[in-house]
Amino acid sequence: MKSNPLVSVLMTAYNRENFIASAIESVMASTYQEWELIILDDGSKDRTVEICKSYETKDERVKVFVNEKNLGQFKNRNKIVDYANGEYIKYLDSDDLIYPYGLEQLVYYMEQFPEAGYGLCSIEQDNEQLFPIMLSPEETYKRHFVEKKAVFHKAPLSSIIKTKVFRDLGGFPHEAVSGDLAMWCELSLSNNVILMPHGMVWYRVHADQEMQKTRDSVFVEFEYFKVEDYYLSLTECPLSKGGREKVIKLNQTKQKKYIFWKLRQLGPSIALKLYKYMNKPFELNRA
Repeated sequence: MKSNPLVSVLMTAYNRENFIASAIESVMASTYQEWELIILDDGSKDRTVEICKSYETKDERVKVFVNEKNLGQFKNRNKIVDYANGEYIKYLDSDDLIYPYGLEQLVYYMEQFPEAGYGLCSIEQDNEQLFPIMLSPEETYKRHFVEKKAVFHKAPLSSIIKTKVFRDLGGFPHEAVSGDLAMWCELSLSNNVILMPHGMVWYRVHADQEMQKTRDSVFVEFEYFKVEDYYLSLTECPLSKGGREKVIKLNQTKQKKYIFWKLRQLGPSIALKLYKYMNKPFELNRA
């Protein structure tokens, strides 16, 4: 176990002049000192870059980069890792915060399990055992899909990932709102995960965040079902063949219930489009 591995805190940004200073300062207030903060701006039109560069002059651990063209959410999350020097990468969105002890706790939990590839925090309490909990790929898929104890429904904010594991994987596999779900499904095909409790990061809810812009789209919501089906159908899925088939059947039943619900809410036109989408072959939109 390394006592103080370097953590690359990764902050992608686009038009976040109202929030990014607080996000940066939350990192600078960390009790854990072995960090670098890498900020990659995706072509902001406001004062985001100017604000970031003012912190770059205050602390040499803060490094600011600007894309030549706008890449979009998950392509930018992949690109920013090119600048990372740490053993771990820790995403912190430019409108969120990390508690002063957040990095320290994340590293503490990860370092206890060198055989794990990544960790997720802000997991609901397990009534049978204390955190941290290490799960194998099969245990992770079983917990999420069979036992219905949510693991994969986490934003990148909740993750800490070994940099080598991320690079070997090739980054986020899907350029869509459901790209984070796809990432955890992909990582857990072959990596152990560490589950950690709440209280390390703070997720800001506001009208301009990416999730809010798409929350009302029934097709965006439905894509989460399609991503789950995709990974459950892979031969690499760590569940047994019988287990996979059972979960896929249950997932398809959920999709039909969702379509029926939207039929009652929004009418036959939307329901028919969702039905066609349910039966359409799905491929990841590679980031």
